[in-house]
Amino acid sequence: MSCRTYFDPLHKGITLNTKIPEEKMITELIDSSVFQRLRRIKQLGPASLTFHGAESSRFTHSIGVFYISKRALAYLAKQRKHLLEYKAVLYGASLLHDIGHGPLSHTSEEMFGLNHEFWSAKLIRENKEIRSILDSYDKTLANKIASLIEGKTSDIPLIIKKLISSQLDCDRLDYLVRDGYSTGANYSHLDLDRILNALTIAPDGDLAIHPKGLLAVEHYLVVRNLMYRSVYNHRINEVCNWLLEQIVSTAKNLGKNHVWADAHFSKWLWDFKSLNQEDFLSNDDIRTTYHLLRWQEEAPSSLKSLCKSIINRHLLKALNLEGLNNNQQLEMLAMAMKLCESKGKEPHLSCGLKKNTFTAYHPYKSGLRLWDGENLKSLESESLLVRGLAIPSEISWLIYPKEIEKELKSVITKLKYNN
Repeated sequence: MSCRTYFDPLHKGITLNTKIPEEKMITELIDSSVFQRLRRIKQLGPASLTFHGAESSRFTHSIGVFYISKRALAYLAKQRKHLLEYKAVLYGASLLHDIGHGPLSHTSEEMFGLNHEFWSAKLIRENKEIRSILDSYDKTLANKIASLIEGKTSDIPLIIKKLISSQLDCDRLDYLVRDGYSTGANYSHLDLDRILNALTIAPDGDLAIHPKGLLAVEHYLVVRNLMYRSVYNHRINEVCNWLLEQIVSTAKNLGKNHVWADAHFSKWLWDFKSLNQEDFLSNDDIRTTYHLLRWQEEAPSSLKSLCKSIINRHLLKALNLEGLNNNQQLEMLAMAMKLCESKGKEPHLSCGLKKNTFTAYHPYKSGLRLWDGENLKSLESESLLVRGLAIPSEISWLIYPKEIEKELKSVITKLKYNN
């Protein structure tokens, strides 16, 4: 058969024609063991403990990003036909941009200090299976794709880079809708057709938006803001991420003599800087979860209790410290730790402060522009809504056990009242 179709819940039928060289390459990359590993990595990490439907994988998302990039290129190539020369680079980068994710996706970046862009580029350049597929198309392709993912685009048009990484890239266009779909956040629907049809090319060759797409792009930026506030930075999700960080930190500190780990996972815990490809690719959600299951039964008590908490969803609480300054937040953390100690709990494993700063739109960080064929204007200059989204928002969660909730809420109420 010359065609293969993936039936996606968002994009419906995604058909690949193997008679087209670039699409044949994509089917081979999808079939590689490196890409198949993404089936075993959840898109939203531990978020299924907050939103029970959040079970989609990096595999599904990556195919969605490829599909959107294919559509975007087809539209932009009507304006600049030479962009089709970069089809293989764009297709490869959009599909492979996440192969460097560790277990539980972004959560592993905090757990292990992992940089997924570094590992994506490394695997594209060095993995024999991936290189064989890319080299059979073009021996320079692997390095071009890796460089694009790293943000190095000296010999690649800027507009191709923007489709891979920008404030309106194909990655974001897929994950916002996909994550909203899986978590039940119905406001995440985007007018994808209108956004793609509004893509245009500015006189300097950079990506721009036709004014007819302004409302759709405003909506997209609002959706991004809402998804961060309601899903990605949800208090329970923050608690789960904090617990997982404490589990890995505790296991590292206890050391090899007190914590069981298999040969591959040992490298992740105690020798991360020397990880080779085999060690890296061996770890996914399944292996990590298996270790948590083992540890809840046979690890030292401190690690055992943390693993039981996350495995059985007996989670800590989180209190929003909005309105309190940094010193007051630290004062609340110290108070929580003191109360924990009085209840016979280990304060450093029961209390923490989780801070996040988020800006929905960065006007000075490759900001989006409107181009109507005559006038080139910044998006924020034409939209009061976008100017509002450029204001950073910060949220701080105080994490603590339920046993001290009453005392803590009483203290924070007094602090906010005095402010």
